[in-house]
Amino acid sequence: MKIVKVGVVGVGHLGYHHARLYAAMPGAELVGVTDPREDRGREIANEFKTTYVKSARALVDAGAEAVSVAAPTSVHHALVMELLELGVDILVEKPIARSVDEARAMVEAASRVGRLLQVGHVERYNGAVIALVNSVKRPHFIECHRLSPFPGRGDDVSVVLDLMIHDLDVVLALTRSPVVSIDAVGVAVFSEEEDIANVRLRFASGCVANITASRISPERMRKIRIFEDDAYVSTDYSQKELIVYRKKPGALPAGTSPMEWITVEPQEVSQDEPLHLELASFIDCVRTRQRPIVSGEDGLRALELAHDVLRHMRAQRP
Repeated sequence: MKIVKVGVVGVGHLGYHHARLYAAMPGAELVGVTDPREDRGREIANEFKTTYVKSARALVDAGAEAVSVAAPTSVHHALVMELLELGVDILVEKPIARSVDEARAMVEAASRVGRLLQVGHVERYNGAVIALVNSVKRPHFIECHRLSPFPGRGDDVSVVLDLMIHDLDVVLALTRSPVVSIDAVGVAVFSEEEDIANVRLRFASGCVANITASRISPERMRKIRIFEDDAYVSTDYSQKELIVYRKKPGALPAGTSPMEWITVEPQEVSQDEPLHLELASFIDCVRTRQRPIVSGEDGLRALELAHDVLRHMRAQRP
């Protein structure tokens, strides 16, 4: 198996885990990390027995052929464009970029130079979501809740870009249909941007999705529920659980309670760490040249929808 040499740009909270997982991953060699805080960069490099370098370009000089960009969203565009021109494959954390124009330029550049661009929508690698995508055929109604206490980070952007974008990406993958209408509301409570938001999306397929995201909830919740013609699907991202409640075939026998004519089918769900699956998939795509599960185009579509939600939300304000 070809060893893929990989580097990490940005070793803060999330980039640390990129470095941790690459350092232990068969088939990958962590050749270096970089961070504008040199003391932090050297600390992480020492922990994972790799090299600290002072720039993204220096990672390529150190031999990196693939790079995780886990820097702040505001610098995604500049870093990715530089690295693409240097000829490396890239996994960039979500959201793909600050603006739709930046994201589109990144996608076009990756296509032009023939390099992979994967976007870190890690929920797509959650075992429950993988099982969900495999189980759902034609959803009619989708309900998502993503609630958490105030995080202390990421609150410089709307909760739509911070949290809801995960569910927007998952819903787009489930419906595979264009959005035809948006109705949204959001409130800024502790931040300059929205801390709680709800959107109702209608798709050309007829499916309706109701999505709520909050970073001011006392409880944590990451759930999605789906109605199909003959089934109700309940997913708990946090617990990595998926249960399908399905109507038995045929007509309901006389005198039988409808609740007795339902089967409960727990689905097999991978318990592997989603970030590990995501990074391993990236390394495999670098090696095989396959299209990533979450491509640059997918990241662009999720960002476009997130900005559409924000525009509709803010247009409702007095």
